[in-house]
Amino acid sequence: MATVKLVPHDISYANRMFQLVSAPQVKDALGIRDESVEDTKKFINWIIEEEKKGKQVSRVILNENDELIGVTTLMHINHEKKRCHIGTWIGHDYWGMGYNQASKIAILRIAFEDLGMEHVFAGARKVNIRSQKAQEKLPFIRLNVESLFPDEHEFLEKKEKQPCVLHAFFREDFEKYISSIKKYKL
Repeated sequence: MATVKLVPHDISYANRMFQLVSAPQVKDALGIRDESVEDTKKFINWIIEEEKKGKQVSRVILNENDELIGVTTLMHINHEKKRCHIGTWIGHDYWGMGYNQASKIAILRIAFEDLGMEHVFAGARKVNIRSQKAQEKLPFIRLNVESLFPDEHEFLEKKEKQPCVLHAFFREDFEKYISSIKKYKL
């Protein structure tokens, strides 16, 4: 499996981040509106402030060579319900290399171990087949949980203003998966 390191956002990443999100495959899938490096710098400053308020935890994804390859974020954090949503994008040049799963494991450790979440929701627009396929590859995700969490599904569709699928990571599934790969490595 690929290895990644998650690091806090910093203005020094703005140029590379803008370069990666400007690729049509990423920009179109995410609906990103950044039109300049300055827009990306504003986003980075905003995300840093959101984290200070406890609303989000967002990390830059670095690969084995310490190259910025994407971003992964825990958002809409609800400490009472022990739930949040996750969003991840990986630069187009790094698709299909295992970085999605590696970054999900790293950010879910933060969600479950540091923040005490029980459920982390991964939604996707129904038209975004690539995102759905990437989620379906993850061995520790539960697919199509819309009927279990209708409120979260409704929230997602209102936010995205279009039909969406809702998947979820459950703490117990993630812990079992981590335990199984630790046993396998021994």
